[in-house]
Amino acid sequence: MRGKCDFCGRGEREVALLISGASAHICDDCVMQAYRVIVEQGMADGRGPRQGRGGKAAGRRQKKVPKPQQIKAFLDQYVIGQDEAKKFLSVAVYNHYKRLEQGDAAGRAPHEEPLRGCRAAGDDDVDIEKSNILMVGATGTGKTLLARTIARLLDVPFCIVDATVFTEAGYVGEDVESILSRLLQVADYDVEWAEKGIVFIDEIDKTAKAVDNPSITRDVGGEGVQQSMLKLLEGTDVNVPPKGGRKHPDQDYVKVNTRNILFICGGAFDGIERRIAQRLNTHVVGYGAVEQSRRVDRENIMKYIQPQDLKAFGLIPELIGRLPVLTHLDALDRDALMRILTEPRGSIIRQYEKLFRLDGIELSFDEDALSFIVDKAMEYKLGARGLRSIVESIMVDAMFEMPSGRKKSLTISRDYALGKIEKGNLEKLRA
Repeated sequence: MRGKCDFCGRGEREVALLISGASAHICDDCVMQAYRVIVEQGMADGRGPRQGRGGKAAGRRQKKVPKPQQIKAFLDQYVIGQDEAKKFLSVAVYNHYKRLEQGDAAGRAPHEEPLRGCRAAGDDDVDIEKSNILMVGATGTGKTLLARTIARLLDVPFCIVDATVFTEAGYVGEDVESILSRLLQVADYDVEWAEKGIVFIDEIDKTAKAVDNPSITRDVGGEGVQQSMLKLLEGTDVNVPPKGGRKHPDQDYVKVNTRNILFICGGAFDGIERRIAQRLNTHVVGYGAVEQSRRVDRENIMKYIQPQDLKAFGLIPELIGRLPVLTHLDALDRDALMRILTEPRGSIIRQYEKLFRLDGIELSFDEDALSFIVDKAMEYKLGARGLRSIVESIMVDAMFEMPSGRKKSLTISRDYALGKIEKGNLEKLRA
C-alpha cells in the first residue's frame, strides 16, 4: 500500500517527494509550508529562525581569515588584470574581518583565537571605522564579476543589489531598506550575522542628480536616493521589512544596525572621462601644460579620477564622503580581452567546450578564430560582455544542430567565425 502525507492527505503519486518517518509521512510541499510558518513566527517575535528566545544569534565560528595577498591570488584565477582594483578590494575585505574581530573580542568564545597582531577592543580606545568602497570603470571591465568572485571566498553574508530600482521613500519603486532585506535573506534571517555582511551596490552612477535638468519636479530616483543612502552607508538602526517590498504601518519589522556592514559601490559613470580631461587641462598654462599633457595616459584617463569629478558628475558630497576608498578599473585592451577569452577558470571558451563535452563533442578554436573574436570585440567597444555576444553568435547554429547529429568534433576557424558573424548581422552592435 502506497503512503500518503499525514498533513495534507495527498498520495505518493500526487507529490514530488514523500518523506517517510517512523510512523508518519510528510510531502515536500508541507515541509516548505512548515518552514515558512517558522520564519514568519520568528519574525513576529522579533527574531530570525536561527536566533534563540533571547534574541542572540546561534554562534557562528569565524573561519581562518584570508590575507590580502591570498584574496588577490584567488581573484586572479577568475578575473584578468585590474590589479589596482583587486588590491583595494582585498585590503578592504581583510580590514572588514579585522574590524569585526575587534568588535567581537570581548564576547569571543574560548576556542576562538584573535587574529595574529590584532589587539582586543579593550587594549586601547581606538575605534576602527569601516571604509566603504567606490569602484569606477567602463561597462564590461569587470566590476560585477569582481564582486561575485570575491563572494565565493567570503565567510560573511554577501549580496549584490541594483541601485536603478530604488526611489525616494513614498514613490513607486523600492526603498533603500530593501538592500538589507536581501542581506537578511542571504543570512537566513540571522540578524546578528547579517550585521557583519558585505553589500555590493551596482549601477550607483544611475542615482546621479540631474545637474543639467531644468525641471522643477523632484528627482526621486537620483538625488533623493542618494540622500536616503547616507545614514545606511554610515551606520544606523534601520527597520527592515523581512520580506522586502514597501513599508506599511501594520507590518512587522526587523531592526538591523548597518555600522558593521561594508558597502562596495560600482558604476560605469559614462561620460566622466570628459570631466576628468577638463580638470587635467585647467591646472596649469603655458609650457607646463604641454609637459603635463604629454604625461597623461589618454588611453586610460579613468586612472586620474578624483572625488571632485564625481561631484561634477552628479553625486552629492555627503555620499562621496561616505565612500572614502575610490578606485578605478582599467579599460580593456586587446591583450586583456584575449586573456579573458581563454585564461580564467570560467573563461568563455572553456564554458562552451564544457557545454559541447556534455554531449560527447570535442570543441576547439583556431588561434586565428580567437584573434578574429577579439578584434570584433574591440570594434564593437562592449568590453568583456562583447566577447560573449560574439561567441554566442558564432556557436548558436552548431549548438542547435550537433547534439542531434553524429559528428563528434568541431574546430572553429576564422572563416567559419566570419561566416557566422555576417549571417548574424552583428553589425548593429557597432558603437
